[in-house]
Formats: sequence, structure tokens, C-alpha cells
Amino acid sequence: MAATMEAVSGPFIYADVLDYKNLQELVINNRITWLVHYSALLSAIGEANVALARRVNITDLCIQRPRTIYGVSKVHAELIGETDRWRLSCVNKDFSVCPTYPTAVIVPRSIEDETLKKAAKFRQGGRFPVLSYYHRNNGMVIMRSSQPLVGAHRRRCKEDELLLQAVLGGSDLGYIVDTRSAQLAKQATLIGGGSESKSYYINWKRLHRNLERGKVLQESLIKLVEACNDQSNNMDRWLSKLENSKWLSHVNSALITAGLVAECVEREGRSVLVHGSEGTDTTLLVTSLARLILDPECRTISGFQALIDREWIQAGHPFQLRSAHSAFSHARLRHEAPVFLLFLDCCWQLSRQFPLSLQFSEALLTRLSQEVYASNFGTFLCNNDKERPRRKGTQTSTRKSHFLKTNSLWAWINRPCELGRYTNPLYECNSLAIWPSVNPQSLQLWQGMLSVCLNGKPCTVW
Repeated sequence: MAATMEAVSGPFIYADVLDYKNLQELVINNRITWLVHYSALLSAIGEANVALARRVNITDLCIQRPRTIYGVSKVHAELIGETDRWRLSCVNKDFSVCPTYPTAVIVPRSIEDETLKKAAKFRQGGRFPVLSYYHRNNGMVIMRSSQPLVGAHRRRCKEDELLLQAVLGGSDLGYIVDTRSAQLAKQATLIGGGSESKSYYINWKRLHRNLERGKVLQESLIKLVEACNDQSNNMDRWLSKLENSKWLSHVNSALITAGLVAECVEREGRSVLVHGSEGTDTTLLVTSLARLILDPECRTISGFQALIDREWIQAGHPFQLRSAHSAFSHARLRHEAPVFLLFLDCCWQLSRQFPLSLQFSEALLTRLSQEVYASNFGTFLCNNDKERPRRKGTQTSTRKSHFLKTNSLWAWINRPCELGRYTNPLYECNSLAIWPSVNPQSLQLWQGMLSVCLNGKPCTVW
């Protein structure tokens, strides 16, 4: 809902957030710069203890700038008045096109839903290219998707080619950043995957940056925890274990790749598509870090929460599979991988290198590293939006019914009595991009995360 007021009693103008033309005229003609977020109010009414829920949820934080409000539809509303090249599509409203995407996504205005459906069949898991970030300085964008299903027979999809061509707009070149090595991408063609062909995507240049995932990343964290749990007081032995874990190498690679994407957008003025294989792990790691580098709003507390909500939770990162056990556990599950933990570590590295540019403190990052594995809240439950029921009264499975009974971690953190603990007192708004240093001397072990992995036990860090 949007409204303009000449007086306390009105008049009011109501508009459907999905009606692009009406919203565009409303925002431009009335010069609207603020939106009022009423979802917290509606949520509070549905709680058993309405009075308590209102005290927790209904604060001044319910009134925010549009870009700090969670949800794809809010991001779309934010773009109105700045560009008419993008639209909100509800092609996935019943999760039939892509089970791991939210019900609404942002795509080029010139692309119809039928084209999106055909493009989705050409991408693994149906994850066709969607908007991740719009850079206001030059209009360039970051898109994300999964790998194309090229296969050994070199299949092509004209609808997918048309979609990516529409992303470029009037630009003559874009970059595809593949988070796999060229060799792994080539091997993927043998099992039906692959990369975009230069013959069909002539205006896109492909760059490969190999980021480890899955079992390799999980074993790396386990080795790091074992090294920090070593009580032998032998420095040479500890340094050897640290080097063998390769955890800081993964941090280094993630920051380099995110910096590459940010550089393509900011300095070269090119749009970027990021994907790996499934598009639910290293893809989200890179896009979210690139946004943190470029967008000062993402470096605020509310903006950082929105970033995680949209680029990880709504984007379909499988938290239930990836974070079932901590690295201190002896369990070795097939789908376990600390990708989100790697993201938080990279954020901590940025906070060290730019101590004045991030509004949130290390305490928030440490809290999130704990909540993702064991939490009293439902924020990181389930693997995607399809598994998260939104309305009470609908027929749900046992796991979904449990999700309905949980509370939001964000609502708890945003309470005035809690928010101060997670705020950086040195924060000064920095509208410029923050470019991380990846020199070996610039990266350090994050002891806060290690303490969580060791269940509060003291860790050995030389």
C-alpha cells in the first residue's frame, strides 16, 4: 500500500504493488520517497498474544526507506521512477516453474512470462536469470541463475538467449561469471549441464573463477576447527594444520570473485550474470558479497538483514541441508556445506578492513553464525520458500506446521533493547564502493566464528 497525505485525515491513494503503471505514476507524480511497511502490523494481529506482539513488532523500524524493506516486490517498487526496463513477474506463483525461487521475481520488461517458462526449462532446477542488484550509478545489473542445460549435444534455447539479450539493453557487452573452473564446466556437459556458448551468446564474455563447494568446503572447516582445538602449544604444527585447512584460501577466492563482479559493474559499466551449477550456493555467495561492496544500503543493519533475506533465504539457499550440523559434529552428511558461514566470514573481513563503513558489528555476524545451526527462531528453517507456508489455515505438513509456530530473528534483533548490541558505534555512512584487500596479510582468522564452531570452547589462534 502506498499513500500520500495532505493532512492527518487524508486524502489517501491506494495502489496494488503488482500494478506497475499505476505505481509508477503514483511515485513520480506525488514524489514519494518513503514507504510504510505494514506486514509487521498484520503479523502481530495474527499472534496469540496481540498486545505482546505489537510491542515487539510495531516500532519505528516499520517505517523505512523502500530499499530497506524485505521482499522482491519492495525492491521492484524501489526501482519505479528510476527505470522502466524491469517488471515484477509472478510466473512462479505456484512454484511450478522453479521450486526454489520465490513466487515473484524481477525480470526485463520486454520478456513475457511464456518466454520465462521456456528459458526455465533450459536452466538446472528451473532457475532462469533474475535480477539480483540494480546499480543506480550507471544502470548496470547483477543477475543470477543456474547453469544452462547444454549437454553433450550442444542444445540451445532461443528464449534464454533473448532473455539475456534483454538484460543488456543498449549495452554491447556483458560478463558471465561462472563460479566453476573451465574444466569443471566442460565436464558438466557430459551430464547435461555446461556453459553458455560463445556462438549463441555473442554479446556475453564468460569468465571462470573456481570456488569450492560441498564436501571440499565442509572438510576445510572441519580441519580448521580441529587446528584451533589443538592444545599441543606447538606453533609449527598449528600453522601446518591451518595451511592444510585452506579455509582462508576459500575466503580469499570468494572476495576476489565478488570484487571481480563489482568491478565489472562499477568500473567497466557492464552487467553481469553469475552462476555455478545449481545456483543456490556459490552463486548467492558472490552476488551478496558484490552487493555489499557496491551498495551502501546493504551495509546498514536493516539493509544487511534485507540482503540476507532476499539473496539467501528467498533465493533458495538450502539451509536445512547445508547447516544440519556444525563443524564440531562428527556427522558427515552428503549435502552439508558451510557456504553461508563463509559469507559471514567474508563480511567480517570487510568489517575489519573498513571499520567505519558497516553499521552492524561483529556481534551480529557472530549471532548469525550461531543461529544458522541452532536457533530459537524460524528465519533459517527449510530450504526454500516453497517449504515455508505463509498463511495459517492452509493444509501443511508437520515440518511446515512447526514453521508457522516460529518467530522471526529479525523482529527480535530489531527491538530497541537489542539493536544497540549489534550496532557499530564508529559507523559513518560511506556512499562509495569498498574494495577489499585480498593480500595474505590482510586476511585473518575470525575467532568469533571459531568460538561458535567449538561450542564456546577457547580456541588456539597464534
